[in-house]
Amino acid sequence: MSERRARPDAKNSRKSAWRRALTPPTAPPAEPPTPAESPAPEAEPESIVQAALYRDGIRVSTPATLAETYRELHEQPSGMAWIGLARPTENQLLSLASEFDLHPLAVEDAMEAHQRPKLERYGETLFVVLRAARYLDAPEEVDFGELHVFVGPDFVITVRHGAAPDLSAVRHRMEGSPDLLKLGPEAVLYAILDAVVDGYAPVVAGVQNDIDEIETEVFRGDPEVSRRIYELSREMVEFQRATRPLVGMLHALMAGFAKYRTDEELQRYLRDVADHVTHTSERVDGFRQALADILTVNATLVTQQQNAEMRALAEAGFEQNEEIKKISSWAAILFAPTLVGTIYGMNFEDMPELGWSFGYPFAIGLMGVVCVSLYVIFKRRDWL
Repeated sequence: MSERRARPDAKNSRKSAWRRALTPPTAPPAEPPTPAESPAPEAEPESIVQAALYRDGIRVSTPATLAETYRELHEQPSGMAWIGLARPTENQLLSLASEFDLHPLAVEDAMEAHQRPKLERYGETLFVVLRAARYLDAPEEVDFGELHVFVGPDFVITVRHGAAPDLSAVRHRMEGSPDLLKLGPEAVLYAILDAVVDGYAPVVAGVQNDIDEIETEVFRGDPEVSRRIYELSREMVEFQRATRPLVGMLHALMAGFAKYRTDEELQRYLRDVADHVTHTSERVDGFRQALADILTVNATLVTQQQNAEMRALAEAGFEQNEEIKKISSWAAILFAPTLVGTIYGMNFEDMPELGWSFGYPFAIGLMGVVCVSLYVIFKRRDWL
């Protein structure tokens, strides 16, 4: 109980520390920060995937560190910085928050990860959380990644948690379309959204193939199919959590086209992405319903199989009972002459029937009468 209470306190203290760190000081520090307090420069390139400066849709510089990116962006006020990070350190996010005036709550979300897809606006900065997905052929499962995007007037910052999506391909595509890239950070956001949504298509195809295989396994009576249905259903729940909020996010973006004077060509691109997301979300909903139906059919088939096995066992038991009846009947019939013969075979001197001339025919007749009587009785009761 004490451990459970300690975790929320630790999280709250971390958030408080973040807010204190991201809140500008009221007075300048009396002394410059010591080397121990400054971010370690050697740790920065490890999480920077790529940083580049663009002007009019053309890359003009590729800084190696965040400090160089800040300096060159100040030297080129008409440029745009596109910074890609993968699992950044706290010092790097604090540096970005200070330079680009990022909201503390958004920075906390970017650091903590495990967020649901959402779109939030903090002043002139958009904060977008996306859930990317990719289908792994070998284990036949869906792998989910998380992407946080900060979009400002002259910058785009991507914070990636996971292997998907491949933003290097997005950057290459945008650099090959300078007319689109010169539209600014919103064009980059469109390209990222489009890449995430396009990444859903192979997942949909892979899941459809899995469902087809599961249907075959269900009617084949595979005992492991129930586990596979359950695992795929859990993946579809995660997939639905990734796609369904994205529909509302894109509609929210489209609702602000007039207010924020979004380029008409970019509006068409975003509407196309929204159509694809809606289609994917509907497919995912269909997959969940199909898996629920398959699970019901599998449960019915398993129940029918169990009933058939129980019926077969009952029939086998009935047949065994019939055989036991026959054996018991013949044993009783054969026991009667054995009993009479045993009595007259005791060889006592004072047995009255031993000197009787009709003793033998009487004993034989008694045996026959008893056996025939037992046979008739058992026959009438269907024991024979």
